[in-house]
Amino acid sequence: MPEYRWKAAVVTLSDKGYAGEREDKSGPLVCEMIGAAGYDVQEMILLPDECEEIKKCLLRLCDEDKMDIVFTTGGTGFAPRDCTPEATLAVADRNAPGIAEAMRAASMKITPRAMLSRGASVIRGQTLIINLPGSPKAVRENLEAILPSLDHGLVILTGRGGECGQ
Repeated sequence: MPEYRWKAAVVTLSDKGYAGEREDKSGPLVCEMIGAAGYDVQEMILLPDECEEIKKCLLRLCDEDKMDIVFTTGGTGFAPRDCTPEATLAVADRNAPGIAEAMRAASMKITPRAMLSRGASVIRGQTLIINLPGSPKAVRENLEAILPSLDHGLVILTGRGGECGQ
């Protein structure tokens, strides 16, 4: 359990979910898993796969609401409307590729299709943004791979800890 309860938001990107044609199971799973890990989930949002809407939402969560971390789920595949990584990279100040790389590496041990994930991980100001896949199974596998290390990165990013390596 982290020493600090990180302010978190979860954003699900799904045209069908937004239209009420499919139940969002991934967003609630992210909330459940990060809540169990000690994160303070302050907002859960469901949006369509619209790049401008996603960017606007991410900007608000980072710049106005000052979230410590934002998890997105969905929109990371090859479908023509999957634009979550593009929206995420468009609002980034700095890239944090190791997180996305670790998720793909862990997933590759389970399925070779993990290489098809285009998810990104970036920093905007003092907020970490992580793109997760859209399926609940992949969400669970990816979060299990990265959650143990995120606290250390957030401590450094937000200035709530000492020097690196302490």
